[in-house]
Amino acid sequence: MKTNVQALIVPDSAASAGTNDIRPITPPVDLPGSYAWLVWLAVLLIAGLVAAWFWKRRRARARALTVAPPLPPHEKARKRLAEALASIEDAKTFCILVSDALRLYLEERFAIHAPERTTEEFLQELPSTSCLNPEQQETLGEFLNQCDLVKFARHEPTQTELRRLHSIATRLVDETEPPPPRPEGIPASSVP
Repeated sequence: MKTNVQALIVPDSAASAGTNDIRPITPPVDLPGSYAWLVWLAVLLIAGLVAAWFWKRRRARARALTVAPPLPPHEKARKRLAEALASIEDAKTFCILVSDALRLYLEERFAIHAPERTTEEFLQELPSTSCLNPEQQETLGEFLNQCDLVKFARHEPTQTELRRLHSIATRLVDETEPPPPRPEGIPASSVP
């Protein structure tokens, strides 16, 4: 085994002088891999989240403002009556749909509780209201009685009779539809 015998050991001058080995404090050194980029990344992330939140909130408000107003009762009734025509082949289903469309219309338009009552109860209460004139009340009574015959007494009407019931319901909706709103600035006497 070979050794390095010729190596020279140089003693430290302070240690060899017998003094304590205390050196002065060195100032902090900037490290090349600082964490400032993490702070900027966090700031950008928070700013992005806040911007996304404002954007979402603004879209929700805009969507809430653009929601279509509900259909008026007469338009709902016409839609239901048109949908009922699809089931004219089944008299009972057709009469149920047409009768319900008209009863719901009367409830929404005049606040009469038509759907929850029997035809007799409804027709007894109807004269005490001023929503329909006597002729319309009589027509409505005939219409509801004809529908009840089909729904409960197993009467089998022809398609002509069913179309007549449909036209009666449509006519009642047309006759009781509220007048269109009057444009602002136009006196009531000039509106037809």
